[in-house]
Amino acid sequence: MRRVVVTGMGAITPIGLNVESFWNGLKEKKIGFGPITYFDASEYKAKLAAEVKGFSAKDYMDFKAAKRMELFCQYAVAAAKEALEQSGIDMEKEDPYRVGCSIGSGIGSLQAMEREHKKLLEKGPNRINPLLVPLMISNMAAGNVSIQFGLKGKSINVVTACATGTHSIGEAYRSIQANEADVMVAGGTEAAVSPVGIGGFAALTALSSSTDPMKCSIPFDRDRDGFVMGEGAGVVVLEELEHAKKRGAKILAEIVGYGTTSDAYHITSPSEDGMGAAKAMEFAVAEAGIDKSELFYINAHGTSTHHNDLFETRAIKQAFGDHAYKMKINSTKSMIGHLLGAAGAVEFITCVKSLQEGYIHATAGLANPDEELDLDYVQGEGVSMPIQYALSNSLGFGGHNASILVKKFGEE
Repeated sequence: MRRVVVTGMGAITPIGLNVESFWNGLKEKKIGFGPITYFDASEYKAKLAAEVKGFSAKDYMDFKAAKRMELFCQYAVAAAKEALEQSGIDMEKEDPYRVGCSIGSGIGSLQAMEREHKKLLEKGPNRINPLLVPLMISNMAAGNVSIQFGLKGKSINVVTACATGTHSIGEAYRSIQANEADVMVAGGTEAAVSPVGIGGFAALTALSSSTDPMKCSIPFDRDRDGFVMGEGAGVVVLEELEHAKKRGAKILAEIVGYGTTSDAYHITSPSEDGMGAAKAMEFAVAEAGIDKSELFYINAHGTSTHHNDLFETRAIKQAFGDHAYKMKINSTKSMIGHLLGAAGAVEFITCVKSLQEGYIHATAGLANPDEELDLDYVQGEGVSMPIQYALSNSLGFGGHNASILVKKFGEE
């Protein structure tokens, strides 16, 4: 089977507009939460979000191109630009039909829908923007990235709600393994901090109603009351190993396992015994050909909802038995909130940085772990320790589970 490595990474997040500032923010336990500024949220149950700050599309693309993209697409293009630049790929020297794109968004543009629906009601159907559909639909992140950078290979948009980012990277990995491409630009993007987005998730009682930015997203804590909506994008460049070595690329990490399952249980709740997520983790570890005892770090889905944190903890225990108590488990969402379709991609980047630096960031805000949540969630301060493998979990509404296993790069 063809080996797949990571050669570039890019991120737009609530605590940093590139990978280094994002990663430094995680190490500093920087909190990205604050009052919603995009609209008046005074009558909404949820009043906080993790908004991206200081982003300007013209810093990453020409103004005309940006005007034909909604925010979720702009974030994707910006993150892809950083990832491709770090990878050093010169598209003039590549067969563009062997360079593909797998960038997903869980929702697409709610803002475009809200804007044009208002226009429909007030001014009639003939005033709807002719570009509404290509502005709104979720595949346009992959479409716009492909257009901007001349990627003519396989181009897909995986949509599995909160598991979108992990599935997108996983399916890109599979595409290279299967020799459908030599390079894939992969990840997730989301910009759903809007009236319908916040109102809809709040109506589902999924969002935290806390008004304290320091105590709103507290995964694994007994006082957790829901997730905080975040936004942004994470994009990575995946490459077949020999292709990367031939052009002298700096290799950041290697993907060695990918597991994906369905709970087939409930549209919003994970299965209570955690078996679906446990199997996804087991499949990823089995594909890597390692013993479970060799894995010491999991970047959890860790949303700060009652069900997710409890059932994911059960899943980790199902998958790893007593070894689960020797592992470090953290939640990046404790600082940037839940980026929905972008979450898994940004958390994948966190795993790569953790491997490179031998550092596992703290789960910020965790003060009082719930009784059944008795694993090591890296409470207090981050931990410096050499790690060879990192596992990233994503669990999406509909029962979608995805786990991806990354290894510190070595030639063996």
